[in-house]
Amino acid sequence: MIKFLLRRISFGVGVLLALSLFVFFLFFVAPGDPAAMIGGEKASETQLTQIRKNLGLDRPLPEQYVRFLGKAVTGDLGFSYRNQQPVTKIIMRRVPATLSLVIGAVVLWLAIGIPIGVMSARHPGTLRDRLGQAFILVGLSFPTFVLGMMALYCLYFLPRQAGFTLFPAGGYKAFTSDPLIWAWHLALPWMTLALTIAAVYARLTRGQMLEVMGEDYIRTARAKGATERTVVWKHGMRAALTPLVTQLGSDIALLLGGAIVIEQVFGLQGVGALAVQAVNNQDRPIIIGVVLLGGLFIVVANIIVDVLYVLLDPRVR
Repeated sequence: MIKFLLRRISFGVGVLLALSLFVFFLFFVAPGDPAAMIGGEKASETQLTQIRKNLGLDRPLPEQYVRFLGKAVTGDLGFSYRNQQPVTKIIMRRVPATLSLVIGAVVLWLAIGIPIGVMSARHPGTLRDRLGQAFILVGLSFPTFVLGMMALYCLYFLPRQAGFTLFPAGGYKAFTSDPLIWAWHLALPWMTLALTIAAVYARLTRGQMLEVMGEDYIRTARAKGATERTVVWKHGMRAALTPLVTQLGSDIALLLGGAIVIEQVFGLQGVGALAVQAVNNQDRPIIIGVVLLGGLFIVVANIIVDVLYVLLDPRVR
């Protein structure tokens, strides 16, 4: 087990090194002057010279990469000359909004998607199954931004027209200031993100449960007199959890790297919105920082998934 985890961690470190090398060559070795791109059109020659010196662009490429990698490992992702602030500081200010969005949405989509999938699998071909499949079809068909705009229109704009406020239009309020206000502002983004992704989990759960519930050990458990709840949730769901955990790890990692659409629709100043602003402003240090942060989230999530595999599946152990 320890060797398995060490191999996975080593592989994750290798992926991060490859990502850092790709980002370095993409932004520092590609045609064009990185100093001019970072400093902008109004940067003077003195400023460009200082930027080149700070980035070490006058040194050999291997030395530049080692310097870049060493700073990244210590948490120094560079300096944004457009914002006149360290990149790490800028990103860390945005992480709470994205983290709050993801945590709430994960709880909701698991609470919605898994029960619907189990219900459909337990009653195949019945009205319950058709309703579950209708939910899956609608959820997979609706783009996130469309559902978000509909939520804003029906739950914010129309109530405001009627003279009362049901939900705020968006924006992020810190959890530490008031947990209730924090949850109130995130309710619509949570519901929008959760409903679209819950359809994926409902479909995945239904498919896995249909396959698992026909296994011999399920029939044996029923023959021994186990209750249907025990058969479904203790025996069936345990076997169906592995693909769900894989999907969950990937989804969380990708969203932590920036839920761009939801953050743009609801005005949440998270990592995704920061990435969009950085691309529009050609702020290379911030783009590099967001890419590396997203890669780190994906690698860490996959390592956690591997650990859960060991706990869930005896065959891995």
